[in-house]
Amino acid sequence: MSIAEPAPVTAPWVGRLTPGTRAALITLIAGAVTLLLAPYLPWITIWPDAWTLPATQWVDTGLGLVLNLIKPAARWFSWLMEFPMTWANFALVSTPWPLVIGVVTALGWYLGGASMAALGFLGLIFVLASGYWVESMNTLALVAVSVPLAVLTGGAIGILANEVPRVKSAVQAVLDIMQTVPTFAYLTPLLLLFGFGPVVGLIASAIYAAPPMARNVILGLERVEPEIKEAAMMSGGNRLQQLFLVEIPTARLQIMVGVNQCLMAALSMVIIAAVIGGFNDIGWEVLLTMRKAQFGQALLAGLVIVVFAVVIDRMSATLATDRRRFDARVTYGILGATVIVTALSLGFLPDPATLTLLDPVADSVDSSLGDFTAANGAALNTIKNGAMFYGLLPLRIGLDEAVLPFTWGFSWTPAMSAGLFAAAALIGAVMALRGNVVGGLVVLIGAGILETGVAQMPWPFVLIAVAALGWVASGWRLAVISVLLLSTILISGLWERALLSLYLSGAAVFACAVVGGAIGLLCAVSPLAWKIMRPISDMLQTIPLFVFLIPVLMFFQIGEFSAFLAICAYAIVPMIRYTRHGLVTTPDELIEAATSSGATEWQIMRDVRAPYAAPTILLGLNQTILYAFAMLVIAALIGTTGLGQSIYLALGQADVGLGVSSGAAMAILALVADRLVQGFAEERRKALGL
Repeated sequence: MSIAEPAPVTAPWVGRLTPGTRAALITLIAGAVTLLLAPYLPWITIWPDAWTLPATQWVDTGLGLVLNLIKPAARWFSWLMEFPMTWANFALVSTPWPLVIGVVTALGWYLGGASMAALGFLGLIFVLASGYWVESMNTLALVAVSVPLAVLTGGAIGILANEVPRVKSAVQAVLDIMQTVPTFAYLTPLLLLFGFGPVVGLIASAIYAAPPMARNVILGLERVEPEIKEAAMMSGGNRLQQLFLVEIPTARLQIMVGVNQCLMAALSMVIIAAVIGGFNDIGWEVLLTMRKAQFGQALLAGLVIVVFAVVIDRMSATLATDRRRFDARVTYGILGATVIVTALSLGFLPDPATLTLLDPVADSVDSSLGDFTAANGAALNTIKNGAMFYGLLPLRIGLDEAVLPFTWGFSWTPAMSAGLFAAAALIGAVMALRGNVVGGLVVLIGAGILETGVAQMPWPFVLIAVAALGWVASGWRLAVISVLLLSTILISGLWERALLSLYLSGAAVFACAVVGGAIGLLCAVSPLAWKIMRPISDMLQTIPLFVFLIPVLMFFQIGEFSAFLAICAYAIVPMIRYTRHGLVTTPDELIEAATSSGATEWQIMRDVRAPYAAPTILLGLNQTILYAFAMLVIAALIGTTGLGQSIYLALGQADVGLGVSSGAAMAILALVADRLVQGFAEERRKALGL
């Protein structure tokens, strides 16, 4: 009989280290080491210029060569697109306004009955009363030409990806990049290619609107039942007949979702297109009135865009449903009555430019705003300065530099740093003793970040932390890819600007997660709260990005705090919707099991609903992050720093290299964050057996 060898002696806690605990421990050690070495090794905090590659110049030179080669073809295409743009513009502006209103009202009845007809009628009456009728028709002309172009392009891309599986992954990667690269980033090369004018705005809108169309075509064709495909094959049709006569009609509803999203994407680009288009449309009016600080008129012009967005969204969304059919005779009756009224009143119709019925309202807004800011300017400044000095600034540059006698009334001392870390260590120890070791380590890491500041974090710490997160979320492959992508930002000389963007978007995402999560929880437990919040969320999701800048500028003027509020207003909706949806879709059998075991409502929410909803909530967080990065560049117009400001400056200077490099850097940040959150969501789904 042999004697078994004794097992090696190890500390009892070593075997209990989870991947999350190991990753947090490695990150904590990396942070402590870099924090200790930073005073002696400056290159740990600031990437040396000698190690920086001239990537911006390389991009500028390379793209310059490529753009010069294809510029003749691009200019020819630009000349070609002038014809439909001119025709659409002439048709919409020249058509008598009663006829346009009547056609939209009739279309509303055909698509959605009396309520939809009323929406279209009242919406266009508001546009007419605003005095921006001609500018609005110019905007609709841009949408009317860019959307078919985007639908055809996106549809062709989606069909190609479906028919050629080898290119599908490449197409999806390109679509990911197109949807994460900020819109301003590709405006500079478009200007060089197509010149300045309405057509370049049209092309920019089409490029921005094509990816959602392509994605929905791919998704729709993927969801066609195999039985339907087999029936089409057995009927003897060739591949084109199977595709266009069977599969695409079967996927019609999903494809129409793509058309709806395509329309909304094109409309959201109207102000951005005005930056480079320079023609008399409603987007240009918003920009012009904002620059003149005429906030009443800016708000009125912004509301015109919102009205268009709501009307177009509601009408096009009905095409993506198995809608009820309404009496066509009413539609023809509305059209007939419209034609008769228009014909009888042709010589008496007032010029729509003179129908400025809402100008007194805009003037009243300006007057009231002036009175309000004069009376409450000190309170508004207190809110803004308090948020900056006690929230955003410490997060940006750290307590060590933000706590000053001018702001806090005292200076930050080394003893205070020691106290901060001691308190964090105590909290972490208590959490670890209660079984939450990862949470305790995260508290210590957070204290270090708060002491240093997000914008001044040592680059080795950031890379190690992201690698650790990637490894926990989805394995070593994501860890390596994330580090390689972030390293390209580091060696290109854009690291400091990237951290500034990370700081502001991160602060906004955190605020949206807390506030949006709380609102989503309230809507999950209170049907009345959701009844109130749902139309607000719908409206916020249809408002184009630029319009969010107007109300914050009205009260807080240009500055980082205004940019922060605008980002939060745009990015909070996904967090509300997904939190609420995740919490209310918990299977009934789980709720019944918890109830029968004697659990209270709060215990059910905490121990049943919340864990089951975690993947859905993480998906909402993912969307919030992407929305925040999308808004970050727009917010550069009112006072942000970082990559967004670089992209905007590059557009003004026609600097292709800086614009594309900064846009790529922002896309990398968004892409890495997207993949990390998706990895954690997938891990939670697997843990729940979903």
